[in-house]
Amino acid sequence: MVDHYLIAQGEALARGGAKDVGNKAWNLMRMAKAGLPVPAAFVLPTAWCHRDLTKQDAKLRQALAEGVAALESATGLSFGAARKPLLVSVRSGAAVSMPGMMETVLDIGLNAQTVEGLIRLTGNPRLAWDSYRRLVQSYAEVVANLPTEPFDALVAAALAQAEADSERELDHRSLRTLTAAMLDCYRGLAGSAFPANPAEQLAQATKAVFRSWDAPKAVSYRRLNSLDDKAGTAVTVQTMVYGNAGGASGAGVGFTRNPATGTREFYFDFQFNAQGEDVVAGRQKLHDNDRLHLALPAVWTRLEQICHELEALFCDAQDFEFTVQSGELFILQSRNAKRTDWAALAIAVDMVEDGIIAPGQALEHLAGIDLAGITRSNFALPVPATLAIAEVAGMGVASGVIALDSEAVKRFSAAGEPAILVRRDTVTSDIEGMALAAGILTASGGRTSHAAVVARQLGKVCLVACPDLEIDLDHRRCSIAGTQLSEGDVLSLDGNTGAIHAGRLTPLNERPEKALATVAAWRKDAAARLVEA
Repeated sequence: MVDHYLIAQGEALARGGAKDVGNKAWNLMRMAKAGLPVPAAFVLPTAWCHRDLTKQDAKLRQALAEGVAALESATGLSFGAARKPLLVSVRSGAAVSMPGMMETVLDIGLNAQTVEGLIRLTGNPRLAWDSYRRLVQSYAEVVANLPTEPFDALVAAALAQAEADSERELDHRSLRTLTAAMLDCYRGLAGSAFPANPAEQLAQATKAVFRSWDAPKAVSYRRLNSLDDKAGTAVTVQTMVYGNAGGASGAGVGFTRNPATGTREFYFDFQFNAQGEDVVAGRQKLHDNDRLHLALPAVWTRLEQICHELEALFCDAQDFEFTVQSGELFILQSRNAKRTDWAALAIAVDMVEDGIIAPGQALEHLAGIDLAGITRSNFALPVPATLAIAEVAGMGVASGVIALDSEAVKRFSAAGEPAILVRRDTVTSDIEGMALAAGILTASGGRTSHAAVVARQLGKVCLVACPDLEIDLDHRRCSIAGTQLSEGDVLSLDGNTGAIHAGRLTPLNERPEKALATVAAWRKDAAARLVEA
């Protein structure tokens, strides 16, 4: 077995494809070979996931060291160096994409010396200290399995001290103080100091990402999607690029087509001066979409070009993560977009019309979908007054009783009552509640957060970033724009308009008759060719 593969322009593709190196690394290899702007990386194949890494610790560290040496040659940076330090991310990647179900650790390689080196390299002390505090916080959660609440409390205290609304408003002095507090907190909770050795950080983060294959949410996802528990995940170690480097930087997630409706449009979320987890985790409201094309027109134009290039390369609609560092665009990953059945049908028909795929390929994309069951629902008129308008992440309409956590969804569902899962931010560990819910409503997050992606794949009505949604778990109630509602009260979500209504509304269904007729004609032609053959 090859212990690691390099991912960079000019490198050969892995012989075993996605089964060997995971879907993420395989697609990175293909994008790098096509000349797309992919940060240099290396991947430990899926076979590592089934090894006893306690017994093979030395071999793992050797493979990591060899991979890091290749990254150093590709980038001109040095891992653990006090000058021109290389930082890396450690990312999971199974053969079949499992959005948000496994772990990632960013900014690996920072310590008291390299943080100063990063400042010298970039001239940006805020970037360096923001990255360091992010590393300590995520490493504590993912690798050391420490409780998140003490670290969240430190962030809240720093925001209060600086009279800031978000971490993005903290200056480098506040972030340096916050990092020191997090290091102290880590020592107190773990009983030992945060590891200063970058090689140790990398080895332990890699093991943690391999372990996340067996995390309960990952196991639940595989069960719901009939995926093989024995397939395992690969681990990709990728050169860091910094979306948190200032006003001309940011992180985003884009879909080459609308994954809810299938419309030909760039469907995305973007946050300036942020790293990727700020977008996909669903914990923040995202406000920068409208600013992207105004503030960075060249990046916007390139993103639109990349949408076409990705579809031409992969012959399907894509969901991709990207980072802009000081005006330079990088693609961190791409995968076939999770979509509703309605969108799948529309995308297949449009891609044939666009000449991207042939009818036979389109029929393969639609395999397993019950075309006869594809409908889009609306509420019958008249509808009552709207409580609020939220961002649409999954189309259709749904009515149900308010459930404020997954356990409540399970309880209502067992009693035969459809439920609307109402949360401040729906995380991927809620997957079992999401699967049972009739619809999902969140106060924060974006249309491309991991939870929204999973909700669309499950075919759920999903509204996110609801304004003025406040949740009181202690008293099992919530308020929407001042209207008080209790758990068990009925709520209706319109995934076509983003409207939220109190009470139960009547749904009406429509079918995509024109697109279905097109697919029927493809099948007729295919059958005729078989007869002729």
